[in-house]
Parts: sequence; structure tokens; C-alpha cells
Amino acid sequence: MNQQKIIDNAKEFVYQQLKDDPSGHDWWHIHRVSQNAKRIATAEKADLFICELAALLHDIADEKLNKNEEYGLKKVHHWLIDNHVNEDTRNHVIDIISTMSFKGGGRPPMKTLEGKVVQDADRLDAIGAIGIARTFAYAGAKEQLIYDPALSPRTNMTNEEYRSGNSTAINHFYEKLLKLKDLMNTDYGRKMAAERHRFMENFLNQFFKEWDEV
Repeated sequence: MNQQKIIDNAKEFVYQQLKDDPSGHDWWHIHRVSQNAKRIATAEKADLFICELAALLHDIADEKLNKNEEYGLKKVHHWLIDNHVNEDTRNHVIDIISTMSFKGGGRPPMKTLEGKVVQDADRLDAIGAIGIARTFAYAGAKEQLIYDPALSPRTNMTNEEYRSGNSTAINHFYEKLLKLKDLMNTDYGRKMAAERHRFMENFLNQFFKEWDEV
């Protein structure tokens, strides 16, 4: 199994699949997540190949970008087989991708260190300045409002409610993004998340200050 060739093929595959996505799940999101995954994996002494490969492929299976999650996971599974990835690695990557999503409140802890690393890397790209930009890109792609004072943030959502219920870009901070700092798995991830979390808090303070001045 030529690991570098597999990584190179994964980059090309994902680039072609996601380069035109307008919702914040484009190639550059994948690039940032994979770079963060490598940084965290190095600090936490996780398997770099598993972390980078799972990070590169994670949104290929995302149910937001497919007719359902099962269809997306099959796409990843077939790609791994076609690229001669061995069975243990295939199973590990699929397990990470299928369990790392937030989906309305998070899931039980990731089973492996590599899973924790990739989940942290993905969550880091959902917070901070880039996380703010992605939030508004996604809201626009889903035809959601920036903010509506009459629409309160949702709590205790099911997966279906999280994906399809009525919300706003600002509410998304309270429904998900502000929770992520305390859901980080690794020491290195927590350190990276702290600054980004403060940036979001400052942004929201400024947003509501300006909103109230109107």
C-alpha cells in the first residue's frame, strides 16, 4: 500500500468532488481540516496516514452533500477499495467518518485517537474567523436568514430537526459552535479552540451591539 500515492489520489478526488461547493464544505475546508489533523496528530502521536486520509475524505460522505449518509459512505468505501487501501485502514477510516459529525448535539466519544484528532480538526474549522465565514456561507446556501429576534435557538434537537428545522446563521452559534470548545478531544485541539472561541464571542458581542443600535 503506497501511502503517499493514496493521499495524492485522495486530494485529487476530493478536489474534483467539492471544489465548487458554495456551502462552506469546499476543497479549501478539506485542505484546512487535513492540515490541522496533521498538526494535532503530530502533537498527540497519532497515526498521520489514517488522520490525513480520513480528514481528506470526511465530507465525501456527509449527508448534507449526498442524498443520505449511507450513500456517501458507500462512495468512500468504493474509493478506498479502488485505491488499494487495506481492510484495516478502510474500516478505521469509515468508522471515523461515520461517527465524527455533530448532528444536533454530538455523539458518544470517538473510539480511537485518530478519530479524536480528525473530529477536533473538523470542529476547529467550524469556529473562529473561518467558522464565522462558513456559517454565513452555509446559511445563504440554505436560504436562511442572518438573524431573526423572534426565532430562538433550538435545544435538544433530533438529527432530523438539526438538519432540516428552521434556524438562522446567528442561532447556529448557540445551537452548535459555542459548544465545540468544550467538546474537543485532545490537549492540542483544546489549545487551538480557545482563541477561536473567544473570537466568536467578541464577534457576537459586536453583532448584537450593532443590531441594537439600528
